[in-house]
Amino acid sequence: MRVEVWLYGPLAKYGGGEHYAKVEVELSPGATMKDLLDKLGIPEDERGITFVNSQLSAMAGFYPDLDLELEDGDRVGIFHSKSMWPFQYRFGAKLHPKFEESIKKGEVGFLHHSYGTFKG
Repeated sequence: MRVEVWLYGPLAKYGGGEHYAKVEVELSPGATMKDLLDKLGIPEDERGITFVNSQLSAMAGFYPDLDLELEDGDRVGIFHSKSMWPFQYRFGAKLHPKFEESIKKGEVGFLHHSYGTFKG
């Protein structure tokens, strides 16, 4: 299967770019996000905000998507851990179901917004 991956900031070097890179990655059926990261050689401490098909799936230090099975044609966007929130999502982002489920289970306690902490 083939996955389209966009790498931003310092992560672009893993795709042959300087500021950003777009790469097509061949993976075996059933491959997970962890498999993709391993194939690209991206260290966990460098991965930040991550989107799968425009749905937020991970943030720096919170990776509920590692076992997420990717599908043929998926589009993955990965920002460096020190990157700011992407401008195009300034009014919010749709959460990937795995991300939302992890928040509701209380697996993360650092998410805050201007009105307080997300309690699920």
